[in-house]
Order: sequence, then C-alpha cells, then structure tokens
Amino acid sequence: MDRKILYTGKVLVAGATGKTGQWVVRRLQHYGIPVRVMVRSAEKAKIFGGSVEIAVAHVQNESEVADALKGCDAVISALGSSSFFGEASPAEVDRDGVIRLADAAAAAGVKHFGLVSSIAVTKWFHPLNLFAGVLSMKHAAEEHIREVFSKNGRSYTIVRPGGLKDGEPLMHRLHVDQGDRLWNGWTNRSDVAELLVISLWNRKAGNKTFEVISEAEEAQESLERYYDGLSQ
Repeated sequence: MDRKILYTGKVLVAGATGKTGQWVVRRLQHYGIPVRVMVRSAEKAKIFGGSVEIAVAHVQNESEVADALKGCDAVISALGSSSFFGEASPAEVDRDGVIRLADAAAAAGVKHFGLVSSIAVTKWFHPLNLFAGVLSMKHAAEEHIREVFSKNGRSYTIVRPGGLKDGEPLMHRLHVDQGDRLWNGWTNRSDVAELLVISLWNRKAGNKTFEVISEAEEAQESLERYYDGLSQ
C-alpha cells in the first residue's frame, strides 16, 4: 500500500533546520505529506529550496508560535538548545519552548504531537545534566506533553534516542525499550525522524514514550513493527 495516502494533514516541524529536523522534513516529503517549517529567519529555510511552507517564529514568542500553527494538523518538534545561557539555553528551548509550542498546538486544534527527546531524561544524576540540566528540562517538557496531549482526542509520541548520528534510514535493526533503562547507545537521526513520521498514522504509536538505539546493520523494510508491544 502506498503510504502517501495514510496521512493528508499538514505538519509543522519545529527545529526544522537542525540535523534531526532536516531529516524529519525529508521523511515527511518522502511520504508526500505537506510540510510547514518553523524557523527563526527565512534565510535559514533556504536549505529546503522552496519545497516547504515557511513560518518565521521564535519559540519564545507566543503569538508568533500561534501564527505558525494555523492550519496544521500535527507537530513534530526537534527543538534543541544550543547554548548554556540565554534564549538558546535548555530552560528556554528544551523546556519552556517545547511547553509553549505544545500549549499553542493544543489551542490551535492540533491532534498529534511528536517529540524528539533523549534517553536518560529521568536520571538527574546523568553526566549530561551537567550541561545546564538539559535532560531535566527535556523531561519537564515530556511530562507537560503527556498531560496536554493524552486527552480530548489528542495524542502524542515521544521518542528518546541515544546519541545521534547521521546516515540513511532503515539500515539498522533497532532496539526499543521503555522505563528509561538505557544509559548509552546511538541512533541514526533519520530513523528517529522515520519513527515520528509514521506515528502520524500508526495507531499503536499514540500516547507512547520509548527509548531507541541502533543495533547491527540490517536493512529494514519498515520501522512500524517497533511500535508493536509498546505499553502506555
């Protein structure tokens, strides 16, 4: 079956110009899904060559975010901090920015919210939390999304990858787990993007939070099977 017919809504991609966000855009386009990218400047969106709708918005600005969401049916957030301090810090982006985006999405009638998070987000003593508490900030955003998007007909999918690498999608066998028990491992950004894109139509992905790391090289026909057996 041609997957292009399985989701016809428009998707807003936040953090679209980052490495993972770019893969989200590519995988959405692969399935023929309309894309709008939320970027801080139109100049940054030139990497997409005019193939997407562009919404210029700062995640710190509530009204700009609300405008970016108009007409969108789903959101995939690949937002991530790039500084320890200021408006690009974990507190401003990974926590407050994602929370602001989720609240605005719910208010706009968005039905599904996908989030790139991280393994070990519940481990306050993990070494990554030395970087301005980035894991704790991500976890706070996760908790808010679960609260807002698990009711009133809405749904969410939160993917917690290991360390992110570049590479083509569907080239590795994956290991998925729940309960934040994985401490290390790596994941291709493209596979993280693929998992979030297929969550748009795979009912088993609804209201799921899970960790994922890559295992051996092994071509995958689809990643949909990795949603089988996940608990709430």
